[in-house]
Formats: sequence, C-alpha cells, structure tokens
Amino acid sequence: MASTLPIPDIKVIGPSFIQRDSQNADKPLPTDFNHPYTPYPIQTAFMQTLYSVLDRTVAVPPNTTNTAFSSTATTLIPSKPSKSPSPPPLFNMTTVPTVHMLNRATEDKVTSKTATSKDKGKDKVPTSSVSKGHHAQIALFESPTGTGKSLSLICASLTWLRNHKRLQFESEMEKIKQQMEASGEPGWMVESALKRKRQELAQRYQEMERTLERIREREREMEKESEKGQARGGKRRKLDRGKGDEEEGDKKKMGSGGGGSRGLTASDEDKEFLIDDWTDQGGFDENDPMGQLSKETRELLEKVGMGTAGGRKGGEDGLVAEEGIKIFYTSRTHSQLTQFIQELRRPEFPASVPTLDAQDDPAKEIVKQIPLSSRQKLCINPSVNKLGTLAAINERCQSLQQPKTPKEHRCPYLPSATNLKATHEFRDTALATLPDIEDLYQTGKQLKICPYYASRSAIPGAEVITLPYPLLLQKSAREALGIKLQGNIVIIDEAHNIMDAVSNVHAAEIKYTDLKRAKLSLAMYYQRFHQKLNGENRVMVAQLQRVVEALGVYIKSRLDQAAKGLKEDQEGIVYDANLLLTTGGADQINLYKLISYVQESKLAFKIEGYVSYCEEESRDTDDEEAEKEIKKREGTPPVLHTLCSFLTALTNLSSEGRIFFEKIPPPRGEIQDMKLSYMLLSPTHAFSSIAESARAVILAGGTMSPMEDYKAHLFPDVPPEKITTLSCGHVIPKENLCVWTLGSIAPNPKVDTGIGEDCFDFTFSKRSNSNMINRLGLVLLNLCSVVPDGVVAFFPSYGYLEEVIQVWKVHDQAMGPKTMWERLESKKALFMDSKTESSDQTLQKYSDVIHSEVRPLSPSGARVKGAMLLSVVGGKMSEGINFSDRLGRCVIVVGLPYPNPHSPEWEARREYLEENFVERYNASHPTTTTAAAAQPVIPPPSNTNHPSSSSRNRHHKNNKPANMAKLATRASTVFYENATLRAVNQSIGRAIRHQNDYAAIVLIDHRYERDNVRARLPGWIREGWEETQKMAKEEGKAPKGLQGMMGRVNMFFRTKKQN
Repeated sequence: MASTLPIPDIKVIGPSFIQRDSQNADKPLPTDFNHPYTPYPIQTAFMQTLYSVLDRTVAVPPNTTNTAFSSTATTLIPSKPSKSPSPPPLFNMTTVPTVHMLNRATEDKVTSKTATSKDKGKDKVPTSSVSKGHHAQIALFESPTGTGKSLSLICASLTWLRNHKRLQFESEMEKIKQQMEASGEPGWMVESALKRKRQELAQRYQEMERTLERIREREREMEKESEKGQARGGKRRKLDRGKGDEEEGDKKKMGSGGGGSRGLTASDEDKEFLIDDWTDQGGFDENDPMGQLSKETRELLEKVGMGTAGGRKGGEDGLVAEEGIKIFYTSRTHSQLTQFIQELRRPEFPASVPTLDAQDDPAKEIVKQIPLSSRQKLCINPSVNKLGTLAAINERCQSLQQPKTPKEHRCPYLPSATNLKATHEFRDTALATLPDIEDLYQTGKQLKICPYYASRSAIPGAEVITLPYPLLLQKSAREALGIKLQGNIVIIDEAHNIMDAVSNVHAAEIKYTDLKRAKLSLAMYYQRFHQKLNGENRVMVAQLQRVVEALGVYIKSRLDQAAKGLKEDQEGIVYDANLLLTTGGADQINLYKLISYVQESKLAFKIEGYVSYCEEESRDTDDEEAEKEIKKREGTPPVLHTLCSFLTALTNLSSEGRIFFEKIPPPRGEIQDMKLSYMLLSPTHAFSSIAESARAVILAGGTMSPMEDYKAHLFPDVPPEKITTLSCGHVIPKENLCVWTLGSIAPNPKVDTGIGEDCFDFTFSKRSNSNMINRLGLVLLNLCSVVPDGVVAFFPSYGYLEEVIQVWKVHDQAMGPKTMWERLESKKALFMDSKTESSDQTLQKYSDVIHSEVRPLSPSGARVKGAMLLSVVGGKMSEGINFSDRLGRCVIVVGLPYPNPHSPEWEARREYLEENFVERYNASHPTTTTAAAAQPVIPPPSNTNHPSSSSRNRHHKNNKPANMAKLATRASTVFYENATLRAVNQSIGRAIRHQNDYAAIVLIDHRYERDNVRARLPGWIREGWEETQKMAKEEGKAPKGLQGMMGRVNMFFRTKKQN
C-alpha cells in the first residue's frame, strides 16, 4: 500500500491504494501518455494519478450502448432509494401539497403533471440510468500555473479513453470466441468470425477517417489560399458580427420576422403579439432531454437526425460515429476554452479502432471534439443575434419556428430536409478540424446553417465536448442542449471558484423599478388583447399580474421603512419568504404552473415586443428623457424573464438559499429603488446531479488548497475511498523564486496593544490609518527601486485601492517635499485597474511601457524603469491574465481580502455553515440523533410553519457538546479563511508562468507571518518562503522586516541579472 507517489513535489491524499478496472488490474500503469513534449516528473505523476482514477473498478455504463459492440467490463451500483424526508421549498406552496421539491425548479422545470392520451399505456422511463446510490469517482488536482496542467489533463484522459475503447473491443472479441468454442464451433470458423468482425469495424472507422482527412486537407488548402490565413494556434480572429451583419439584418428584418415595424393593422398586431391558445398539458416531459425546446424545434431536429445527444433517429445518409464514453470539459470563460482547444491540437493519440491484426500497433487518429455554447455566441441570423441578450435571442429564435409563422418569415438557417447536405458537411467539418466557438460560427456562416443546432449532429461522434460553466452546472441547460452525463467523464478546470460558480448560475434578483415596468407592460398587453385570449391564457396573465402586484407592495413597504434612515432597514435577510406574496391572495397561486406558462407561451417576448412597438409608434425623438429611458433598456433582458428567474428561485429548497433586500443608491434625479436577490448558500444539491451520474468528476486548478471545503460542500456523501486529491509542486528551480512575508518595517517591532506602530495590519477596522498607508508606499517605493520591468500589486478591494491612492496623493510633511504618489511615479509608470474601465486597454498600455525600447518619461520628466500595475484580489486582473516574464517580476499582495462580516450575505452564509457543521456532527454521531435530525442542511426560518424545526433545535441543544457553538463558529471562520486565501493564491499565480520564469512574491500583512495562514498558501509558495528564509540567514540578513526583505530581494535580482 503506497500512500504517496515516489516523485518529489507531489502529494497524493485520498485512497491509500489505487483500485484498477478488473480487466486492467494485472497491467501496469502506462508510461507513454502521448505527450507532445518530454513531460516533467510532476506531469507524469499527474497523468498516472488521473489515469488510475478513470480506471477504477466501479464504473457507470455510457448513456447508450455502442452498436458495434457491447461492453461487459463495467458494473452498475444497485439502486438505493433515499429514505430521508424532502426539505420544504423556500416559498410555502400551499396550493401544491403533493409536490415535495425533490425536483427543484432551477434544475428541473417542475409542473403539476396530468397524463395525456399519448402517455397512456407507456411505461415510465427512468430519468437517469444511474441510481441515487451511485457516486462518481472524484479527483481533486492542484497544479500551479505553468506546470502544463491542461496538457496533462488532455493526455491522461484521452490516453485512457482510447485504451479503454480498444480494451472493450478486445474483451468482446474474447467473449465471442469463448461462446463459440463452448458451443462446439470448429476453430477455423471461430477465427473466421472474429476476423470478419474485426475487419467490419476497422473498415467503418477507416472510411470515417478518410472522409475526415479529406475535409482536413481541404481546410489546409483554404488556409494556404487565404491571404489572411494564419497557422492554427496563432492569433485568433474576432467573431464577424459587425456592420455587415447589421446591414443584412436591416434588409431581412421583415423577411425574418424582425418585428417592431410601424403601422401594423389590428390583424397584424394579433399575428405578431397575441400568444397562442394554451392549456395545461403537463409542461415539459422530464424524461425528454430536449424537453425545454419548443415542440416545433424538437420535431425539426428529429427530422434531420438530431433529436437527442444520444444519437441519431432514422436512417439519414452520411457517416455517423458510434456513441461511447465522452469527456465533458468545462472552464469559466470562452477564452479559457479556446486556449484548451489550442492545447488539444498539440498531441497525437493512437486510434481507438482495432487493427486487422491484434498484434499490430494502432495508427494515429485525430481527436474528435465539439464545442457547445448558447445561441448568443452561435446565432448567425442577423435579425436575431442583434437583440443582444440571451433571453431575447432564445425567445426570438423559438418564435421563428412556430407553425403559425409564415414560411417566408422563418429563420432560413435552421436545419431542415432542404439543407441536410449542409448539416452533414457542418458535422463532418467540426469533427475533422478541432474547432473552437469562433470556428463553428464561421463554418455556420459559410454553409448557411445554424451552428447552434447543427453542432448537435456532431455530439454522437465526439470524444471531447467543451462547454462553459453555466451550460454544465445547470441541469436545465444540459437538457436544453440534449446532453447527458451518465457514464461520462466530467473535467472542471479552474475549479478553485466552482462553488461560487454554482451559486452564481442559480442567483436571481428583481428591482422595484423592474416590477413597476412589468406591471405597466402587463396592463397594456391585457387591455389590448384580453378579449382575444382564451380562458386559460386570461387566467394565467391575471395571476401574473397579481404576483407582480404583491412583490411590488412588499418592496414598497421596505422602501418606506428604509426612508426612515435606520441601518437595519437599508439591507437585510427576508427570513419568511411567504411574506413576499401575501397581497391579493398571490400566495395561493401555483408558481410552478405559472413559471411553466411564461416559459412555454413565450409571453415575456410577446409582451416586450408589443410594448416596444407601442413605444416606437408614439416615440418623440425630441423627448430627451424618454429617449434616455429607451437607450437604458437596450441590451437588457425582458423584464418578465427577470421576474420568472426570481420566481423560480422562490421554489428552491429552504435549505439551499436565502432572499435578501437591499436599497439601491439612485442615480442623480431618479427615484429610490430597492432589489430582492436570491443567493444559493449550499451548492450540494445543485451539484449532486453531476456527482450522481458521471463516471468520474475531475476538479482541477492552480490554487485548490485547502481541499477539505470541496469535500464537505460538493461531495459530502461521497465515500472517502472514492475521493483522490493530488497537490503538485512547481516546475521552476528553487532559485527562481523569492517569497517574503512582511509584517512590519522593523524586524522586531515594539508591541503595545498587540500591534506595534510600524506593523502592517490591514484588518477592516485599522487599514485606513494614513501613517500605515504611507509606510506601505515606502515599501513599494523600495521594491520599485530594485525590481526590474513589471510590478503588480493586489489590494483587498477597489474601494480600498482608491482610498490608498488618495492618501498617497496628499502631501505629508514627514514624507518630504513630494507626495508618495509623485515619488512612485519617478520610479515606474503607474497604472490602475478600475471597476468601470476596460482592463484590456490598461493591460496593453502596461505591456507597451515594459516592452518599449525607450524608457518612458515620468510626469516630472525623469526616465522610469518599467511599470507598476495596481490591481485588486478577485478583480479583473487577478484571474486569467498572464503576467509572465518581464510583465510580472514581482507580485505584491496587500492585506487579506476578507468579506465584510456584518453584511447580510455573510451573516446568512455563516448561519448556513454553522448549521451545516452541526448537521454533519450529528450525522457522524448517530447515537445522539433522532428521526427529527433528518432535515434540511439549514433549518427553516423560525417564523415559518415547520413544526419539526423547534423540536429539532431543542434536541440539538440538549445533545451537542458544551463547546459546539464555538466549534461551529470556528468551522464558518475556517471556510472564509480558506476562500480568502484561495483568492490570494490565485493572484499570486499570475506570475511564474513557465519553467524558466522567475519572480519575487511579497505578502504584506502581519497575519501572513502566522503559521495557520501560511499553511493555506500553495506548497510551492511555502517551500519558496522557507528557502528564502534560509538564504537570508546564510547571507547574514534578518529574516524579517523591511531591511531584511530589501537585502534578499536585491540579491535575488542581482543574481538573475548576472546569469
């Protein structure tokens, strides 16, 4: 039993041994992962660990069985139905007592279902092939930026996938052989049957590869002929959605159903804005992965063989790859996905197809990858993509597919029987060329086929599917795209912020001004069309009006309270969500049915379109206020979409989140405003649909430590033996890193009340001290004097950065004749990250100064050496930005960016964390629990009607240890300390981007000198700090204070200059 891999700088935590797939148990781990370069030892260890995780014994079968052969090498965990009661919804749905909230509205479009005639007689199909008892293999990988993490993920996962496919085939061949021999078939017949089977499959794959190779050859010829063609992986072009599309959109505005034209007749208005007759047929079928799409879209996709991601329907012409295990790779932004695809183009992998002779080495085979995205990124219809917002584009796209839309007004780019050849060409091009989103968009434009829909035809043949966070993390988004995770591999990159990402995709808010506009819009629409709406439509629109009125009354009462000036009335927590809809009996309305109605009927788009049309008809361009209001709304989603998102949040589990109210400072001349916002506190349930269905879930990032938070809040029910964690060191030699923690100016400051006068204490209550801010300026001034090229300094917040700069710009007699800002300007050109200005422009100017051959002039006329960029931890410059080499020779972090402990969000989060700690404690001590303990992670608010709440709290109080409150408080404190240090670690990681890079890291705050804080820094930073301390002592320098720091930093850069 080996607890660690025998490679330096690697720490493997988790299973004390690696279980292998039963058919691989006697085979050693591969040493060749098809890496395009010679991998570093830590990269080899990374790939071996990941390969082992994917190769575990227990696996979930893929979502469809391969028609070429059926795997028998995997097993499925038997179903274990949950016995725990269902937590209550955030909003008490008194009219729907049978809905237990197991399917949350944010994940499944829950409706009150009634059986229809077409459903009668059909067997209920399970929504998932994976039981609730299943848990994926979980792996948490930490590999610092610059250590080749992306290539390691690619090489290990795809090497395993290709090996697994070949092994499946060989295993099936052996099974057939044994069956034929057992039945008494002669040997020559057995060998002939096996040879024929092998030849059939090999020929099919070879035919596909020849087709794809012809496409790749054509692509290469086009690149050579194009005057602007550039080598792949070079500078990327921008999406061509400029003036040409605008003009084309104007020309096709009427032809493509652009709407909003002037002078419509009453009949035209009915056709354009009247919603179809609607009856409650049960909403979406939750067993249908395409259930969120319109009926017309589903029928259209099925006609051209794109009904689901599970494969094609029908027998259309064209090559189609067989379905198999897929790798779903997700990252935070499209630019990060593009970088991943560029890395994916580097390695070559052996083919997954069997050779004619089992002893022959397999040939090379290109990786088949397809990127998925929203209509907002892929729509090529000018009259639709010009709408800007995702909600508006989605609504408009689906409305153009309705049967009542005249044929000449429908979107001409949708896949259909008439453009089937273009659909197949799009699919084959995508599978042959490793495209990114921009490539798909351009291919769709060239072939005049919709990339959003046509890309689905490539999913069955794809091995790797790339998509951004929101499309993976929301179950509803996955179903809208028709993708399933069952039996597949999920890789989440940049996973240090995954918990925040889960919360963000489920967040929602609504403002008082939004509700006022919604009320006015609904009234206008109802007044114009109420006589033409059928009975069900009229009832549902009226219910929506009542909900809007109730929410408006609640916020108005809060605004009136806030006007009194009391601090607690300006922002806070809505502990009883039922109070939101008490006006007009709105609390008796079935929100599930109402939400489903708004989504299915396209009511939001119809109302927004009609109101915009009315405003356009009565528009007075001389009315500046009206014009300003119209421009302000441009590019914002329809207000009813915002309302619907918030109503969906109300149906969430009470254990999952909280609703907050906050007064919004109004712009000059505008009325007072207030917003209600929903924040997801627990990512556990939202993430469970991934962990309970995938074969393996891999979380990877450069700053994942400490990893206990991910286990506790994303995988609390996963057995420890199914979780592997690995933390890698850096690839740079130790002499390329200098790390210093600066707690004070003097090595041993005088201690008065715990903090000496020359100490750096950037806690919230003390950080505004002007003397300390000026001492900070002196430190930066000294560093700028010895650090060449670029210095990047990170501050706790944008507000504090502005405060510091204001102090530096004020003349201080003790600092001499010049202000601190002027003294800094004489050393380096200064740039500041701003919340409102473009970061791209700031970065470009910063880079230009550093790489300029002529040293720029300071405002005083002196020549400066390099530049300093003042940024913010967690800001635009702290993630995804590459400050390699000269751009980041020194990274400075000022203070620790802890959140405001008195904010309502922090208080709600703290309550959740503390209650969660108690729940987990009781779960781990079953002798002290009762049946009442099986409740939501967060107990319902005390003023809601849940009888078990008080009894449970009394039970906890009677059974918990005497120091349970302190332990729970400590647990919440540790969580936020971890989150804060992860943000700091992410900022540190902007420097040191490759093996030959070098930089100094300076952490300024006395808290960084504490062992418990340093323990949360990445291992390579801790080792760098220990090495720096050792060298300082050897050089006779003090291991603390400004003088010791400057001596070590000066020697560090002097040595680098000499080398």
